Amino acid sequence: MKKKELGRGGPELTVVGFGAWAIGGPWLYGWGAVDDEASAGAIRKALDLGINWIDTAAVYGLGHSEEVVGRTIAGIRDEVFLATKCGMVWDGRRNVKIHLGPKSIRKEVEDSLKRLKTDYIDLYQFHWPDPETPVEESWNVMTELKKEGKVKYIGVCNFNVPLLSRCASVAPVQSLQPPYSLVMQDVAAEILPYCLQHDIGVVAYSPMMSGLLTGKFDMNQLADDDWRRKDKKFQEPLISKELALVERLRPIAAKYGKPVGNLAVAWVNMNPAVTSSIVGARTVRQVEENVGSDFRIGESDMQTIEQLHKETIG
Repeated sequence: MKKKELGRGGPELTVVGFGAWAIGGPWLYGWGAVDDEASAGAIRKALDLGINWIDTAAVYGLGHSEEVVGRTIAGIRDEVFLATKCGMVWDGRRNVKIHLGPKSIRKEVEDSLKRLKTDYIDLYQFHWPDPETPVEESWNVMTELKKEGKVKYIGVCNFNVPLLSRCASVAPVQSLQPPYSLVMQDVAAEILPYCLQHDIGVVAYSPMMSGLLTGKFDMNQLADDDWRRKDKKFQEPLISKELALVERLRPIAAKYGKPVGNLAVAWVNMNPAVTSSIVGARTVRQVEENVGSDFRIGESDMQTIEQLHKETIG
């Protein structure tokens, strides 16, 4: 699988990464019940097929995703580039809040290291901006963790250009993790060009719009506690437009012998600012399909896709 450098002087990541959000199990933004053995099998298959990095977060399943990842890669830790996140903390009642206080970050990194069964994290990221804490204070702690060897690279998720600039005034930002897909293109206007100009790597999440762009999406198949049931992007009037776009994309995907989900991921990776797409999986079969996303889309087809998006989504 093709690899690209993550930011200036960063590691070489495969253009498809394994996303471990969905294997966390039930929580506020969970995807329903999970089978840990199936999750472990999916991770092993991803690595066997050449994917070299995993993205998880402390809050996914309130620690459970990290635990599953840690157990699964315990014997091959140094062969896997491991990314996780801090800044979403929970209490004994499973209430989740955003918090990037310096003391909290230090506690979180130690907890993540234990769950992941490792003594270092390759990429440590802020999960969401914390409006209650000056970002310079939070980012300074990340630079300290890097100096101490607890983390190798530091990045952020869901940050805008002003916040990226404020972090950069303290220390370089290795990477940004934004939502980016055929449906959610907002970051392409200002944020992605900024990252490209300043050599900040981009690892895009939800390139298949959390399953909506797979060509297989069925709301009736979702678990009762699946977070997508309550999300506006999965409700009318948007969902009909989004699914209509999927149908119009099928002939283009077929030209490459691919399902629509592969086309959606490949489209994200065509942006020159994007290093890699994070693609979630809970089964071996999903992983086997996801690795087919490593291909280039012809320029005329890119133009057709853009036109279909304008006509269907607006």
